[in-house]
This record gives sequence, structure tokens and C-alpha cells, in this order.
Amino acid sequence: MGITKTDLFTAEQNELALLAKAFAHPARIAILQHLVKTKSCINGTLVQELGLAQATISQHLRELKELGLIHGSIEGVSVSYCINPKRWEQVQGLFNGLFDQLSDSCGSGNCC
Repeated sequence: MGITKTDLFTAEQNELALLAKAFAHPARIAILQHLVKTKSCINGTLVQELGLAQATISQHLRELKELGLIHGSIEGVSVSYCINPKRWEQVQGLFNGLFDQLSDSCGSGNCC
């Protein structure tokens, strides 16, 4: 696989690509859905909920945290994770902006 030349693209294009990559794994989608559904911070329940190994879940949580989609807080010996609502709104705006471009350019359905 070739090297991606991220400097050829805008900051927004690069950010959308990184976010799309995070959303491209079903385990990360399941984690996000669980966090949204519980509407609270969770810690050890993901292993039981998803049936994945703790190490696998930790890896996915790290990816989501690096992008700011979730944040964690230390409670005793465990870390609790929850959705980062401010970042969630930013991500929604980025993707809506992308999807709205199609509506603006092909609103009449005669795009091609």
C-alpha cells in the first residue's frame, strides 16, 4: 500500500478521513452505540456487552479517545468512558457538511 500524501488535502478532508476510519470498524460502532444508549459513563461492562477481549476493547477505546469521540475519567483503579458531546457535535457538523454538498449540487436529482 502506498503512502498517503495527507499534505495534498485540506485539514477538513484529513479529519473526515480519520473519523471515517474510526467509524469503519464494527467494534468501535458497537462501543459508541453502547455509550450513547447507556447515557452515562461506563467502565468494565463493555467486555460482557460485546464479548470481545479486554485488550481488544482497550485498543478500540484508545482509538476513539485519540479522536476525542469519547473521554475517560479515572475512578479508583478503573477508567470510565463516555461520549464527548462537544466533539460529537463537531463530528456531526463535519459529516453533515459533506452530505449537504450533495444536496446542494444535486438537489433536483439530475446530478449525472
